[in-house]
Amino acid sequence: MQDTLVIQSHRTPLPYPWLGRCLASVRDWCERNRYDYRCLGDELFARVPEALLGKTRAQPVIATDLARLRVLQEGLNEAYRTVIWLDADILVTAPAAFIMPAESLAVGREVWVQPDRQGRLRVYSKVHNAFLLFRRGNPFLDFYAATAERLLERNRGSMPPQYIGPKLLTALHNIAQLPVLECAGMLSPAVCRDILAGGGAALELFRAHSPQPVAAVNLCSSSCDRQELTTRELERLIDVLLAQAGVG
Repeated sequence: MQDTLVIQSHRTPLPYPWLGRCLASVRDWCERNRYDYRCLGDELFARVPEALLGKTRAQPVIATDLARLRVLQEGLNEAYRTVIWLDADILVTAPAAFIMPAESLAVGREVWVQPDRQGRLRVYSKVHNAFLLFRRGNPFLDFYAATAERLLERNRGSMPPQYIGPKLLTALHNIAQLPVLECAGMLSPAVCRDILAGGGAALELFRAHSPQPVAAVNLCSSSCDRQELTTRELERLIDVLLAQAGVG
């Protein structure tokens, strides 16, 4: 057994073929670094109390956000020194540059570029939970998981999809200034389209507000769900990102 465990999860069959290329990039990165790798299906949800599964049935991504924290806790309880979560739609574009930090926890960076109602591009810099790293002995994972579950238990109204994921994590980051792995990024549809076009204002804003080039990037499969990007565009985008070794 290695001292680092990388965990991913996806349903079968994959909703989009391009996700297979993302998963393969993570497996290859794990082999390169001799990390243990584990991929879960719907059994991931066994970590979520039945009452909360019922409450989040219309938005299973919320249950997934809690389940990933619980499965990471399990990994540390198995005696791994480091546990890492990567969403299934993360593509490792530059494996040699995707280096884990020395800190005992780290989250990903979200530089989201999108037009406002007047069509003007705006940048929103946050953190995300598509990448999470925790090392044994750091208390934040237990606090985060307990807080997320408590919020779900106490909630009596509607919940946005990012309720206990990026929204809660960003709120905690704004207070506690969590360590961020800046090369674990995320691409908005506007940035994706500019990459495919060979350049553009959204891509320039992304680069200007990203502290360093990304080496692994969340391609946001929800963009396909919302038909903001097509499967063919995502396939082409992966080709471009792998050829360029990221966005820098």
